[in-house]
Amino acid sequence: MNRNRPVLVFCTERYRYLSDALCAAPGFERGEIERRMFPDGEHYRRVLTPVAGRDVVLLGGTVDDDATLEIYDLGCCLVQSGAHILTLVLPWFGYQTMERAVYPGEVVTAKTRARLLSSIPIAGSGNRILLVDLHSEGITQYFEGNICPVHVYAKDVVLDSIRRLGGDNFVLGATDAGRAKWVESLANDLGVDAAFVFKRRVSGDHTEVTALAADVSGKTVVIYDDMIRTGGSLRGAARAFLDAGAKDIAAVTTHGVFPNDALDKLKASGVLREIAATDSHPRAVELAPEAAGFLQVQSIAPLLISQLGPDAPGGAA
Repeated sequence: MNRNRPVLVFCTERYRYLSDALCAAPGFERGEIERRMFPDGEHYRRVLTPVAGRDVVLLGGTVDDDATLEIYDLGCCLVQSGAHILTLVLPWFGYQTMERAVYPGEVVTAKTRARLLSSIPIAGSGNRILLVDLHSEGITQYFEGNICPVHVYAKDVVLDSIRRLGGDNFVLGATDAGRAKWVESLANDLGVDAAFVFKRRVSGDHTEVTALAADVSGKTVVIYDDMIRTGGSLRGAARAFLDAGAKDIAAVTTHGVFPNDALDKLKASGVLREIAATDSHPRAVELAPEAAGFLQVQSIAPLLISQLGPDAPGGAA
């Protein structure tokens, strides 16, 4: 990044809270956008802050298709307005349910959306995209052309939350064996045992626990999953650990998606003491005030600043 001038930060509407945190740090400046809606529902957006020759960050998550198109439209405008470098920062890259095809004819939405964002014109000194704790690391390979994808790991933030919830004697758990490698890595960093739940699919979306690895008797279990959506797998794993003698259960996630009443159902289940999430998804931020004591949200702003500021790896003098 160019150290002579602050990095200009623009954001999508739902990520203003994270943009505020970035712009409060030295080396960043807020970029202003005028927004309004035409009577027929068409969006009007205008970039008000001059960007010619500036290093520019566009912050937003693909929380839905409208948000994805907002990122695309603004990205195109910023490049056409003369941005020196364009960095797309996507704390949440959605479409990870459809990150691969299982049956013939299925649309791999993660790939088509990556292609869309790859088609944003290239700024004078290049485009890159920062993606946080992807469900599948292979998603970075879906981006095409001259855009440079960077997978950023929120490991330090996650470890802080796990330590806080785990206390002095805990086991780190996973909702299924599919996350075993990452959970084992976290457990090694923490110097604790890892426990895995093995499941089999009964029908449709219904699964049942078939086995449990590790002794959790009398211990706290902190379950880590990269994202929590409906929470069905989390509830099943928590019940399995409790049935195996665990003292209590907490959960840590990077992406707290919590659609509809998912968080209410998790709280009402009675199997979890607390959930810690980051602010990578605006839904967690929106729910946190009304779920105080059950949902705690920790910011990834320091992580993003370390990747984007003047002292970031690869920053230009």
